Amino acid sequence: MSYPHLHAFDSLHQALEATQFDALIVLACDFNHTELASLKESIHAAELVDQRIGQQLTSMYCSAVPGHRLILAPVGSLDRDYDDVRSFTDAAKQAVSLAKDMGAKAPVVWVEPLKDPLYQQAAAVSYLAMCQALWQPLEGREVVGEEKLEPLHSIGLCGISPEQAKELMAIEAGRRLARDLAGTEPERMSALNFAAYCQEAFAGSAVQVEVVTDVPTLQRDYPLMMAVARSSLAVKRHHPAVIRLTYNPEGAVAQTVLLAGKGLVYDTGGADLKVGGSMAGMSRDKGGGAAVAGFMLAIAGLKPQGLKVVAEIGAVRNSIGSDAFVPDEVLTSHAGVRVRIGNTDAEGRLVLADLLSHLREQALNEVTPQIFSIATLTGHAARAVGPYTALVENGPSRALQLAAKLQQFGDLWGDPCEISRSRREDFQFIQAKSAAEDVLSCNNAASSVTVRGHQFPMAFLVEASGLAAHGQYQAKPIPYLHLDIAGSGVDGGDWIHGKPSAAPMLALLAATLAD
Repeated sequence: MSYPHLHAFDSLHQALEATQFDALIVLACDFNHTELASLKESIHAAELVDQRIGQQLTSMYCSAVPGHRLILAPVGSLDRDYDDVRSFTDAAKQAVSLAKDMGAKAPVVWVEPLKDPLYQQAAAVSYLAMCQALWQPLEGREVVGEEKLEPLHSIGLCGISPEQAKELMAIEAGRRLARDLAGTEPERMSALNFAAYCQEAFAGSAVQVEVVTDVPTLQRDYPLMMAVARSSLAVKRHHPAVIRLTYNPEGAVAQTVLLAGKGLVYDTGGADLKVGGSMAGMSRDKGGGAAVAGFMLAIAGLKPQGLKVVAEIGAVRNSIGSDAFVPDEVLTSHAGVRVRIGNTDAEGRLVLADLLSHLREQALNEVTPQIFSIATLTGHAARAVGPYTALVENGPSRALQLAAKLQQFGDLWGDPCEISRSRREDFQFIQAKSAAEDVLSCNNAASSVTVRGHQFPMAFLVEASGLAAHGQYQAKPIPYLHLDIAGSGVDGGDWIHGKPSAAPMLALLAATLAD
């Protein structure tokens, strides 16, 4: 996997002397900054004949910059209450796309330094946004070739250190893995191929990989997940897998993060078949598992001290067929909780519940554990909070303000989140309706038209995984935070054609590594 190599420059003056670059991109509120003094004459001359300068993305010939290509990308006003660092994200994506179209392969980027703390990561965010814009689907790269589809091979960034450049490239390596896993079609990235792609990505890294594919073992240890997989077992290439990833730091462990990722490589809806064209895009239902894998690859590159990270991804296909599981079935989770199925299209929570149960058991023996689940879980999350990651936490997590921390760092890194509270109505919603079950998986309506449609699934996850016994007032509290990326997992909310965003990797990484 390749992506633009990042070169660090102390200043714009130093970057302009680097002969290996062929364009200059300027991201700024205006173009009067003192560091742009050497370009002032060229910019002023352009302003005389082009009123778009400073108002829209523009390009011009300039003999003073690498490759004689100068791209001016205004970020617009930043003095409104609702402005945030995504103004740089938007401008950076447009600018680097223009640079690529102009034939540039190695642009230098200068980002206006701002005093407002909200924009302290503007340069880093701009580089990552450019990588997002330049990414092309894995299937295309494998057929056409990476060099042809992704010709831009280097980016120079002013105002960062070489160490920061290495860190950003480690983060981008993880984000690229997440996009490849999430955005690839269901045969190329079947459950088994998802696992194999992870094995290849982590080979030789600091992360240990274990893949479980033995069907009897999975049926014993992940019974809810295997109910989802049941109809897929008739087709060998569609068999499920659990991918377990472990990072052990050098030295003592001070904090343990445990992650569960939903990896639905294709979701037909099962017996509750998706109809009316709503099945298209469901190869991206593995975005949560993809983000978890990407997070782990970033951790492998960053090698944080004192932090242990364990992840489990359930890669599975929810197929339709004669052996499909159906509503009204009562299944017993790994935690021993009897679950009545309300709708087979609410399959992701079943997969997560078993993963969380395993992580719960491990957490009891770890140092200062925190558990997170990441999933494209509900249409309600996308309807309720739009293009943001929805956060729902338990009592121990709220006591530590984990959701608030993710929201804070998400704002700084252009990976914003919205906080939702877990309420008593959510637990009442999934209460057993008879002595035959302990909990109900869901109702039989779409989450998007269900009251508290993205909050009550977290209540189900708590109950079905056994985490209900580890609340704030229990003997062994375990902080747990659920992240629903149904609205944030692809650019523009377009699940059919939009580029996977790798959300919520940046927010989670920044918050985790801030300690």
